[in-house]
Amino acid sequence: MMDFAHARRTMVDNQLRTSGITNWHILDVMNRVPRERFVSEARSALAYSDEEIALSETRTMPAPATFGKLVQLAEVGPDDVVLDIACGTGYSTAVLAGLANAVVALDDEEALVVQANDILADLDIGNAAAVCGPLEAGVAKEAPFDVILIEGAVDEVPETLFSQLRDGGRLVAVIGSGNAAVTHLYVKSGKSVVSRAAFNASLPVLAAFKRAPSFAF
Repeated sequence: MMDFAHARRTMVDNQLRTSGITNWHILDVMNRVPRERFVSEARSALAYSDEEIALSETRTMPAPATFGKLVQLAEVGPDDVVLDIACGTGYSTAVLAGLANAVVALDDEEALVVQANDILADLDIGNAAAVCGPLEAGVAKEAPFDVILIEGAVDEVPETLFSQLRDGGRLVAVIGSGNAAVTHLYVKSGKSVVSRAAFNASLPVLAAFKRAPSFAF
C-alpha cells in the first residue's frame, strides 16, 4: 500500500519548495491535506505526481506546484473570505480552508460539487462549502470576497467577478492558453482594478471564460 504521508512530504520538498513556494503556511497545509482523497481510487497513486489529474471530461486538478504558486500569489490570510472557482472535487478548497477564514467553492458540474461537499464533510472541514452554478457568474450572494482564485486558463476575467471583490481584494487568473499563458494578479482599489503579470503557467482552458468570437467586415 502506498505511503501517502511520505508522498505528501516528498511533494512539498521536491515540487513546492523547488518551484519557489516559500510561504510556510501553504507548505504546511499542503503537507496535511490528503490529496489522494480528491481523486478516483484508480488515480490515487498519481495524486502527488507533478502533473494534472483528470476529474471529469472537462475538469482537472492542477499540478501541486502550479496550484501552490497561484495560492502564494493571492496572499491568502487567516481573515480572508475566498471564492474558489472551478473547484472540481474540492482539493483546492480544502487547502484554502486551511489558510483562510472561509471558502466558497464553485463548479458548474453538479456531480463534482456533490463529491466535493462529501469529502470536505468527511474531513471535518467546516469553514468551506461548494455550490453549483455558472463559473463566470461567481457567487454574488456570498460577496464581497477578499480573494478570488480561478483554477483554469481564461481568455479574460468578466467584470462580474471584479464586482464581487472587496476593496483591496485580490483575484488570480491565468490568461491565455498553452505554455504562453501568464498568471495575473488583479487588485481592487475603490472602483478601479490594477493588474500585474506574475509568471507563466499552463492550465486547461475553462470554456465558460472563452471570449465571444467577433466578426470582421
